[in-house]
Amino acid sequence: MQPPTAAVRQDLDANHGHGIEVGLAQTRRRVVKAQAETAGVELTCLATSLAYADPDQTDAMVARTRERIDLAGDLDVKAIRVFGGKIPEGMDRERATDLLVDSLSSVADHAEDRGVTLCMETHDDWCDPAHVATVVTRVDRPAVTITWDVMHSVRTGVATIDESFEAIKPWIRHVHIHDGIGSGVAFVPIGTGEIDHQRALELLSSIGFSGYLSGEWIDWEAPESHLPRELATMKRYEQELS
Repeated sequence: MQPPTAAVRQDLDANHGHGIEVGLAQTRRRVVKAQAETAGVELTCLATSLAYADPDQTDAMVARTRERIDLAGDLDVKAIRVFGGKIPEGMDRERATDLLVDSLSSVADHAEDRGVTLCMETHDDWCDPAHVATVVTRVDRPAVTITWDVMHSVRTGVATIDESFEAIKPWIRHVHIHDGIGSGVAFVPIGTGEIDHQRALELLSSIGFSGYLSGEWIDWEAPESHLPRELATMKRYEQELS
């Protein structure tokens, strides 16, 4: 695992202060890339809200995916987080899976050409890691992989940490970390909730995972409060493993 202090994940489409959005001009993209390189900071992942299960939105989502692949390629960002999305009422999972497979397959060549990997997250109606594994297995392209969010499968009761890992381990490219209690997203400090991050690290270590662990906390404590504490906990877990 790479040290979290060496990397930044950029969230798109939310008007954040970093200003990295699809509308960023080419000249500004070059400036941002140079600034990151000079600072020794790797931009590890563009966190998008792209989702493909709604047939009324699929074509637009595919077009937006291509734009975001180009943004990532221009900034030398190697991964893009995408979602399966909410399965519309009346649609069965088989049809939704077909939509995801077709959508991701249609952009896989472009992603590979730009040196970018699309990472489908275990999230929303796709918290079950077996469902995500089905999608990436059918796409069967190196540019389509998985973001393993260690919380969502556990909090929804569809799989344990070990079961999740076993289902998706060949395709894990990016990892989200955060701890919580209950079926909702009620954050608590890592090590005090229901998510066994120490076990997750042990499992990732068993396959020689060399990607990044991305902390994700939304509408929680001020970063100045929780980042040092969460980072210290994860570093302690890593040290105990070694």
